Amino acid sequence: MLEKIKVALANIDIGGQVSQIDGGNTDLKVTVSNVLSVVFAIVGIIAVIMIVIGGVNYITSQGDSSKIQKAKNTIMYGIIGMVIALLAFAIVNFVLNGLMGKS
Repeated sequence: MLEKIKVALANIDIGGQVSQIDGGNTDLKVTVSNVLSVVFAIVGIIAVIMIVIGGVNYITSQGDSSKIQKAKNTIMYGIIGMVIALLAFAIVNFVLNGLMGKS
């Protein structure tokens, strides 16, 4: 599965899409922003998957307290990961806007 994800990510041509928009003059801010958006989207998807896995584990724990605690921890860490990804996205956009000027 990891190999399929690597192949899918290798086929993404973010730079080509940006260069077609403005005739080949790609802005560093736009390129970095696009790459980081893809990275943060992947992190967000992984966080949602972890929350779903934790929910399924919680439902199928059958009252076993150790399984319930493990499922709750998985859900909590998934939520923490999502919050960190959102904050990182906001911080990176804030810094890029400050360094390169607002578009």
